[in-house]
Amino acid sequence: MNGSKLVAIALLVTGVLAVAYGGFSYTEEHTPVKVGPVELKVEERKDVNVPLWAGIAVIAAGGVALALSSRR
Repeated sequence: MNGSKLVAIALLVTGVLAVAYGGFSYTEEHTPVKVGPVELKVEERKDVNVPLWAGIAVIAAGGVALALSSRR
């Protein structure tokens, strides 16, 4: 299996996951206050939404790339 087929399959999987889940979240930690040995750490949850059209576009690009790579 060559590199272009792997990239095409990765695009297809990424697009399907984007459409299925609609986004992802992550936790960001920072230290707003530090006085001597005492630290105040804050964890903030961030959400990233992936638009439906972007997921569909990635699926289409993966399909086109897979079709073009199988022609060779």
